[in-house]
Amino acid sequence: QVQLVESGGGSVQAGGSLRLSCRTSGFPFDLNTLGWYRQRPGKQRELVASITDTGTTDYLNSVKGRFSISRDNAQKSFFLQMNDLKVEDSSRYYCNLAGRLYYSWGQGTQVTVSS
Repeated sequence: QVQLVESGGGSVQAGGSLRLSCRTSGFPFDLNTLGWYRQRPGKQRELVASITDTGTTDYLNSVKGRFSISRDNAQKSFFLQMNDLKVEDSSRYYCNLAGRLYYSWGQGTQVTVSS
């Protein structure tokens, strides 16, 4: 069974940092493009960052220069380092595939940034 487990969220002051982790199992991790998403109540889910099987990264324009996605194929985990956090980054963050298909959404991890 596929598992996607997010962790690392929390409450921080604007300008602070957090590192999110996604531990996975049950699918060919090395072959997939992976992504971090966020969704606030009443708003559409948006792809924040992605990383391909070859290590190519892509970011939402509003987080470029502040967020960095990485992957560890040995651990079947991937990460989102978030620096210089802004109030607008407050959201629940989820991990999943970022290609044509995706798995069921997990619980996510809450990020709250205060001014």
